[in-house]
Amino acid sequence: MSVGLEHYLVLSAVLFSIGLYGALAKKNAVVILMCIEIMLNAVNIAMVAFSRYIVPTVLTGQIFAIFIIVVAAAEAAVGLAIVISIYRNRETIESTDIDLMKW
Repeated sequence: MSVGLEHYLVLSAVLFSIGLYGALAKKNAVVILMCIEIMLNAVNIAMVAFSRYIVPTVLTGQIFAIFIIVVAAAEAAVGLAIVISIYRNRETIESTDIDLMKW
């Protein structure tokens, strides 16, 4: 039995579901950032799988995956900088306790 496109798509859907659940259900800002990274990696798996099985000679999915990895790295750096700044001011990183936009 070989690994087909369906297997990669199921893996991608499971990873995306885990990431979505974590991003919506967790309160810790660092955990939310990690769950967003899991969702981006699930998208990468789906894009590379589609590219490999549908158009194997063109590397479009792999190139998009590299761009997504670059964006994810930038998102992690900016997100962690924001979390550190909020922790220094509020001494908490719980998303329910952060109300900087409220008066």
